[in-house]
Amino acid sequence: MSSFSNEEFEFTFLDEGFTAKDILDQKINEVSSSDDKDAFYVADLGDIVKKHMRWHKALPRVTPFYAVKCNDSKAVVKTLAVLGAGFDCASKTEIQLVQSIGVPPERIIYANPCKQVSQIKHAASSGVQMMTFDSEVELMKVARAHPKAKLVLRITTDDSKAVCRLSVKFGATLKTSRLLLERAKELDLAIIGVSFHVGSGCTDPETFVQAISDARCVFDMGAELGFSMYLLDIGGGFPGSEDVKLKFEEITSVINPALDKYFPLDSGINIIAEPGRYYVASAFTLAVNIIAKKIVLKEQTGSDDEDDANDKTLMYYVNDGVYGSFNCILYDHAHVKPVLQKRPKPDDSCYSCSIWGPTCDGLDRIVERFNMPELQVGDWILFENMGAYTVAAASTFNGFQRPTIHYVISRPAWQLMQQIKEQGFLAEVEEQDVASLPLSCAWESGIEYPATCASASINV
Repeated sequence: MSSFSNEEFEFTFLDEGFTAKDILDQKINEVSSSDDKDAFYVADLGDIVKKHMRWHKALPRVTPFYAVKCNDSKAVVKTLAVLGAGFDCASKTEIQLVQSIGVPPERIIYANPCKQVSQIKHAASSGVQMMTFDSEVELMKVARAHPKAKLVLRITTDDSKAVCRLSVKFGATLKTSRLLLERAKELDLAIIGVSFHVGSGCTDPETFVQAISDARCVFDMGAELGFSMYLLDIGGGFPGSEDVKLKFEEITSVINPALDKYFPLDSGINIIAEPGRYYVASAFTLAVNIIAKKIVLKEQTGSDDEDDANDKTLMYYVNDGVYGSFNCILYDHAHVKPVLQKRPKPDDSCYSCSIWGPTCDGLDRIVERFNMPELQVGDWILFENMGAYTVAAASTFNGFQRPTIHYVISRPAWQLMQQIKEQGFLAEVEEQDVASLPLSCAWESGIEYPATCASASINV
């Protein structure tokens, strides 16, 4: 794997005792006297390293193939490539991105069941062989455009308890799976395994158990037809932050016994997954600036109540919105929570507030109602856990540009990353190596931090 270069991105080393929050405060202080207070991200690459270690501890049998669609920032992809992850790509462009940083084709799965013929041909010409399918038409396209492909049959799941359901669009039933396997045999195509996705934001870990059991049935069907199937892809659906009802380890504690039951270690089956938000959600914090403000006075009711704290509501307009980073509200069912950059005073009154994006569209609303102290134009509002399905789908609608991303990493995380790069992932990596990594960007709100940070900006 080639080393980082300054053409790709820059990052800032965090000195001991400092966090990504210090860099965020530093960036805000730098523009405090300027009118150019553009929205920006601080992304902690060390958080991704820590997530990688956590993954291997919780799912030791499962190799992560990062879902590029979740966040295609080159720094993120490069970091995961150095850590040895594979990649789930859904298009020619994503394949080109991953291969441009030196990832070999065998570490890529073209995990889109419905592909354009020209893009299937591109996968073939670039050496990418693993790809998913869920229909006879797709089989026939692959037979013509990429006959040496190693195909993975995607089956449907019960994703009724997921936030974002995918089986309404993708997946074959068990009955259809047998027909597809028979058709693949007729076309002399290689079926190497089964994949599924329980839906994004899965809230019921038992869904994984049923899907793994169904995959076992399809493996048995394939064996009857003479296929040598050796790959199980358990998809995504893993949380990327701690503000969720179902924690990561609660899911993995159910997955591991199911894998041991249906695909025991001595079965020789390779198991992969397609985590996206798990790796990047908590690594990104977004800072937006208040560019306009409107005070809406409440109508007088004739009441004798003299409580002045509730006589108005406040509307804040900030310089990023649902056509930019907050597209996650529309497309990913995200519920974002504003955090004040400045600590409020204990005696500050709170008001009912709404937060709006900068475009001229009335749909561009970030927060409908939230109680917080009165703020002024030029003040900053922060949003944590903003790494998943945000920057990747942001547009420049109305001429508003995407926020700049500032990358940071601690020295212990950088050293651990280099160790993995040079020696491969070591199961015996000592616990203190992981424990020494600082907290993620999704720091505990309200804690006071030093105003300045002694850091070194270098090229990765």
